[in-house]
Amino acid sequence: MVRVFLSTVIGVLIGIAMGLGLGWGFPPEYSDSTLSELARSHQDTYTVMIASAYVSDGDISGAFERLQELGVENVPAYVQDTTERYITNSRELEDIQLLVALSEGFGRLTPVMETFCQLCEGFNGS
Repeated sequence: MVRVFLSTVIGVLIGIAMGLGLGWGFPPEYSDSTLSELARSHQDTYTVMIASAYVSDGDISGAFERLQELGVENVPAYVQDTTERYITNSRELEDIQLLVALSEGFGRLTPVMETFCQLCEGFNGS
């Protein structure tokens, strides 16, 4: 019984020592990544954050510039597609409303978005 316990303790200590040694000896290498390399879900989250900033400050050109960093060719079409996908997949209502407001700011308001356009009314983007 003592032998099993002692072997287990020694094995755990050796494992911890090896883990720490490898962790410090071979640290991960970080590289500069671009926003276009993010997973789609993270790009969507970034787009919602830009939409939230747009609703707060009304700066459509700033939103356009920030979204260009995603590497999409047509930013207004990308925002429209993202908004319609959020609506189709029944995502969070607040996120949908923010995206609809941004789509409206780009002049890409579609009939399916009009139901969610409560933030668009009274918001002139300035």
